[in-house]
Amino acid sequence: MGSSTPVHFFSHGSTMMLGEESASATYWKKCGDEALKNDVKHVIIMGAHWAALGDEIEVAANPNPAKSPVAYVHPSKYVDYKLNPDLPMADRCVHLLRASGLKAKKNTTFDWIHDTYLILIRMFPDGCPPTTIISMNARYDPHYHVKVGDALSSLRKESEKVLLIGTGGAVHNLYRNQWSQMLLYRDNFAMEHPPEAALMDFRQEFEDAMTKNSGPNLRRAITMLMKMPNYRDAHATDDHFMAACFVAGAAGRKEDEGSKAVLGAEDWELQNMCNSQYTIGSWGNGITVM
Repeated sequence: MGSSTPVHFFSHGSTMMLGEESASATYWKKCGDEALKNDVKHVIIMGAHWAALGDEIEVAANPNPAKSPVAYVHPSKYVDYKLNPDLPMADRCVHLLRASGLKAKKNTTFDWIHDTYLILIRMFPDGCPPTTIISMNARYDPHYHVKVGDALSSLRKESEKVLLIGTGGAVHNLYRNQWSQMLLYRDNFAMEHPPEAALMDFRQEFEDAMTKNSGPNLRRAITMLMKMPNYRDAHATDDHFMAACFVAGAAGRKEDEGSKAVLGAEDWELQNMCNSQYTIGSWGNGITVM
């Protein structure tokens, strides 16, 4: 047993974030390099595009998952990347989730979606580490997803190091995005106009919640964001916010008080989508990649 591994909240943005270079892509690669230098053995990731119905949560356990197609990205960027489902860890996750009172079960037919493997390709371009994907629950209760993160938080202290990641969006409202530059010119970073004020305000609220809180206060701050007046401007649907709640649960234990959160990179995309990348905590032995 050692010190806890860090937890990442990544905004995966549009599909073009897989194909285009950006500050976010550079940071994802840095985080992957640090994980490998620190001998990571397992990755557990909750995305934003898979939700279980009713009161259940599912854990991916397909031994040979396919990849859903990625729009506006050349197939060479992802088709040949070999996925690496971590079936023993899927069993462990189901056990931990059930022990916390959650109705968890394995899904042996789930195929992986770009919200998760986009991040994995960027972090680990030379090979995917053993990875387990956790679904959301389609009722999108923030406290439920905090509980999911909390149920798996003990894995951060495993001797075989486990990295927990949530991949959603800091500001992710597809109805407010300006798509014309991407559709016409394949330029997802074009900024003909500044982002709308309400979205910039929520982006700041999100940063404050992440960087000015730790431990249980982080959980309160993140879940409280859903009650902000401009939350619905920033998130027309709740799916891309649940990963932040998962991260708050995983990195918001009492023992995490004082753990620093860092805004490592950020890109505005499609005018109104803010792709912020956060890391909470650090690798215990201090091995970093410059």
